[in-house]
Amino acid sequence: MTVASPQARFTALGLTLPPAPKPIGAYTPALVVGPHLYLSGHLPTLPDGSFIKGRVGCEHDADAGKLAAQQVGLTMLATVIDRLGSLDRVRRVIKVLGMVNSTPEFDKHPHVINGCSELFGSIWGSELGVGVRSAFGVAALPNNVAVEIEAIFELA
Repeated sequence: MTVASPQARFTALGLTLPPAPKPIGAYTPALVVGPHLYLSGHLPTLPDGSFIKGRVGCEHDADAGKLAAQQVGLTMLATVIDRLGSLDRVRRVIKVLGMVNSTPEFDKHPHVINGCSELFGSIWGSELGVGVRSAFGVAALPNNVAVEIEAIFELA
């Protein structure tokens, strides 16, 4: 039995990547240190370069927030490919940190960040694609986006 590579799994999903983000401040979107790839906080960038904006619990319900988190995951994948050339260069997801721009009473932050975690699980498999994670709400995010996520990957 042949196991599909992460890049082949992504291609089979038929999803569209947005452009890899360029830094708009004093940081780098991706940094390789030893056997790890660190990604800065990424935003839900659409293929046309615009963002999914608004607060979860107000402009978006939990499921729309989850789709925004999946879009962040796609933006992160664009950065991985831009930096490494292929998703096959990543062995596993180590950590995901997700921040949800939400109303004070919204409490389904883990459900929202599952949008990214489930995407990564579909690419690297449930064992290697789902790492440790934090998911929490914040009062505001840059450009009023719905979700911001950062991650650490182990390189193959």
